[in-house]
Amino acid sequence: MGAERRADAEGLLPLTPVALNILLALADEERHGYGIGAEVRERTGGKMRLGPGTLYGSLKRMVDGGLVEESEGPAEEEEADDGRGGYDAGRRRYYRLTGFGERVLAAELARLEDVVRTAQAKGFFAPSGRVVYRGGVR
Repeated sequence: MGAERRADAEGLLPLTPVALNILLALADEERHGYGIGAEVRERTGGKMRLGPGTLYGSLKRMVDGGLVEESEGPAEEEEADDGRGGYDAGRRRYYRLTGFGERVLAAELARLEDVVRTAQAKGFFAPSGRVVYRGGVR
């Protein structure tokens, strides 16, 4: 990867929590909008819920920025039991990471790793993942 593309990716940092969670949801497979929201909600234990405006507005900006792209979706969904892939399969838009999106996600995760390492060096964040503060451990 050239220094210019790496700089482009790092120029988008830090990501918003919404953008980071959308990229993470797409890191292992392409998903439709509802599937992205469901994966984020499940992975965060319900702490982050992406409403339609937030989710689809963010996806539009991410498509425009080259981080994600629309895709055809998985072939097995198109061949569901009824042959239609579900009642709204034709309306679903699927998304996947682009190569640039993968680089941005990797750069953000490296940035966050550095933050955690700094916190650990200062004795504020134990390697166990528990937060250490003046009043004790959380």
